[in-house]
Amino acid sequence: MSDEKFQYVLRLADNALILSQRLSQWCGKGPALEEDMALTNVALDLIGQARLWYAYASELEGKGRSEDDLAFLRDAHDFHNFLLLEQPNGSYADTLMRQFLFDTWHYFCLQNLAESPDDKIAGIAAKSLKEVTYHLRRSADLVVRLGDGSQRSHEMMQSALDELWRFTGEMFTPDAIDTALQTAGLTKLCSELKPAWDAHLSEIMREATLRIPDANSWMQTGGKLGVHTEHIGYLLAEMQFLQRAYPGATW
Repeated sequence: MSDEKFQYVLRLADNALILSQRLSQWCGKGPALEEDMALTNVALDLIGQARLWYAYASELEGKGRSEDDLAFLRDAHDFHNFLLLEQPNGSYADTLMRQFLFDTWHYFCLQNLAESPDDKIAGIAAKSLKEVTYHLRRSADLVVRLGDGSQRSHEMMQSALDELWRFTGEMFTPDAIDTALQTAGLTKLCSELKPAWDAHLSEIMREATLRIPDANSWMQTGGKLGVHTEHIGYLLAEMQFLQRAYPGATW
C-alpha cells in the first residue's frame, strides 16, 4: 500500500508542477497586466502545492530523494501528470479553457482528499483547497465573460474547448493505483468525481453560451501511466536544464 500511496501523491505533485510550469511561460506575456499577474500568482500557488506533495511523496518513498530531485531529476516517462496539463499554452483562450477544465476537477478532488483519514493528505488538500477555490472562481468567471462576449472571443473559447476535450476523460478513468487508494479507504475513485464535475461544467458552459462536446467521444489517456505527448519533453528540457547542466549546484 505504501508504494501505491507514493505513486498517487506523486501524481498530484506532477499535476501541480507541470501546470505551474506552463503558466509561468505567460509571465511578461499576458494579454493585460492584471492577467499577467493573475496567471503568475496561480502558477506560484501550484508550485507551492507541488512542493507539499513532493515532500510527502519523498517521505513515503523513503529513498532520500528530495522534492527537488523528484522535480528535476526524473525523465518524461517518470512523470504521471494528466496529458491536459502538458499541452502548449496556445492562445489565451486555450490556456484559460485548460485552466478551467483542470480547476473544476482539482476543486472536487481536493474537497474529497480533505476528508481523507491520512492526516497529511487531508492537511495538504485542505490548505490547497483554499487557493484552488479562488482559481476555479476566477477561471469560470473568465470563461463566461469571453464565451458570452464578442463573436471572436466566443469562437476562440469554443475552439479551445473542442480541442482540449479529448484530454478530459483521463481525469475520471481509474487504474490500479486509484483502486488501491479507494480500497484502503483513503479516497474516492476518480470516476466518482465526474457527476460534480459535469454539473459545474454544464452550469458554466450554459452561462458562457458554449457547446459541450459529445461525452462519448474518444478520449486520449496515458499521462497517469507515464505515456505522454511530445510536448512534455520540451517542457522538461526547459524546466530541468540548470539542474541537469550543473548537478547538485546550490545558490
